[in-house]
Amino acid sequence: MAETEIILTPEGRQKLVDELSWREGDHEAEIIERIKVARDFGDLSENSEYDDAKEEQSKNASRIAEIRKILSTAKISDAAGHALAVSIGCTVEIQEQGKDKKVAFTIVGTTETNSLEHKISNESPVGAALMGHENGDVVEVTSPSGATRSYVITKISR
Repeated sequence: MAETEIILTPEGRQKLVDELSWREGDHEAEIIERIKVARDFGDLSENSEYDDAKEEQSKNASRIAEIRKILSTAKISDAAGHALAVSIGCTVEIQEQGKDKKVAFTIVGTTETNSLEHKISNESPVGAALMGHENGDVVEVTSPSGATRSYVITKISR
């Protein structure tokens, strides 16, 4: 099975670079110190502090490997080449036809999605439907449940 292409915004890439630096530096040092302190408690077979620290070390190593893989294979979006069309890195404002409320969000790659920051994936139903469209376009979005809604793109910004 082929892996899906991961697309990152420049900001998303930098966030991963910063996280990798922290995980390989300060966080790893904290974990090593926790392991040293836990060893001093004695018998390792019944030492929950030691087990917790080793588990955290394993999780940290897994996340480091995951970030390295993402950074080595991800494509960085080039929003500059798409001045008027929706692309990764754009903030898009849409309005459902027949409704007054407008909603704005940023289109990002799948690894950067965050509903609290109004960031949606380019592979989500709304994100995929908007890709390549321009301001004023009417876009049909079909949800996973099969419901279809029409939205008007009211604003695109970088």
